Amino acid sequence: MNEPSSRPAAAPAGRIARLTRALDLVARGSGWLVAWLILPMVAVLVIEVVGRYFFNAPTIWAYDMTYMLYGSFFMVGSAYTLYRKGHIRTDLMYERWSPRVQGAVDLVCYLVFFFPPLLLFLWVGWDYFWASFQRGERIVTSPWMPIVWPFKFAMPLAAALLLVQGLSETLKSGYAAVRGEWP
Repeated sequence: MNEPSSRPAAAPAGRIARLTRALDLVARGSGWLVAWLILPMVAVLVIEVVGRYFFNAPTIWAYDMTYMLYGSFFMVGSAYTLYRKGHIRTDLMYERWSPRVQGAVDLVCYLVFFFPPLLLFLWVGWDYFWASFQRGERIVTSPWMPIVWPFKFAMPLAAALLLVQGLSETLKSGYAAVRGEWP
C-alpha cells in the first residue's frame, strides 16, 4: 500500500525558480564557452602580429579568422549578456519602480518586442545558414577562401540561445508582476 508522501508538493515559486535556474544554465554555459574561446582567437592575433612585424611574414588567414570569430562570439555571447542584465535599459526610471511594475513592464516588453523579432531572426538566420551550408559557400574576397557556413550558423544559434534565456527572463518577470518580488 502506498503511503502519502511526507514532503509537501513544491510551490509554484519553487518550480519557477528551478525551471529558470535550468534555463539560466544554458546562457551561463554558452557564456563560459565563448569566454574561453576568446583565448585561441587572441593567439591567432598574436601569431599574426609576430609573423608580420618580427619575421616580415604575414598570414593570409589571421585577419579573416579573427573578424569571423569575434562576430560569432559577440552573437553567441548575447544570451549570457541577457542573463547578466547587460543589455540596454533605462535604469534611471526602472530602478525607481516596484518589483511588480518592473516585472509587468519587462513581461510586456518580452512578449511584444523581444520574442516576435527574435523568432523572425531565428527563421531568417536558419535559412541564411542552411543555404550557405548546402552550397559549401566560401568567402571569395579572401585569398584563402574559407568556408563561411560555420560562422553563419552563429546567427540561428544566437537566436536560439536568446530565446531560451528570454523564456527564463519572461518567467521571472511574470513572477515579479504577480508576486511583487523577484524570484
